[in-house]
Amino acid sequence: MIITHHGLEFFRIQFGDIVIATNPPSKGSSVKGPRFGADIVLVSLKHSDFDGSAEMSFGNRTPFVIDGPGEYEIKDVVVRGFTSQTKYDGESRMNTIYTLNLEGMQLAFLGAMGGSEIPNEAKEAFDKVDILFLPIGGGLLSAKDAYKLVLSIEPAIVIPMHYDNDKAALGAFLKEAGEEGEAPVEKLTLKKKDLEGKDADIVVLKAV
Repeated sequence: MIITHHGLEFFRIQFGDIVIATNPPSKGSSVKGPRFGADIVLVSLKHSDFDGSAEMSFGNRTPFVIDGPGEYEIKDVVVRGFTSQTKYDGESRMNTIYTLNLEGMQLAFLGAMGGSEIPNEAKEAFDKVDILFLPIGGGLLSAKDAYKLVLSIEPAIVIPMHYDNDKAALGAFLKEAGEEGEAPVEKLTLKKKDLEGKDADIVVLKAV
């Protein structure tokens, strides 16, 4: 699995020939990212910063778009979505948090989640998370609340996101976690065996 960050909450996750995109910005967003073909697109919140699934058709790829709660299976990828409440861009909104299983690894993508607790109906799905995509700052989770979530979920790896215009929030989160000075990396390449011995290890990805 190869994970690449393209800014805010926009990630490209590739395993084998399958490509997944999370929260790609639409043309109406001030956030800009690359265009590529995806097989699956996860959209957590209907806002121009996150709902650019139309931009993810390219070449012979037209994505299956998941933009709300439910259980889905596409190309042997099982995705579960759960409702959470948040406030973004000055409005109260519904945000969907997702879990997905890839290559025997459980990923959790919180999108634009604003609360410090996982909704009750999602707690069982979040019981064994290997990789957690966690929003930091930008009007969403404070450093303290974000780290509280990490402690409650206990993932092997944490990937911070959403802090593009709030680098101080990322610094505060790293300090809260006792991992100041972590150098950003351009991409994260993982296999299941690489998770052995990991305990909430924080990986900061450069936006490319």
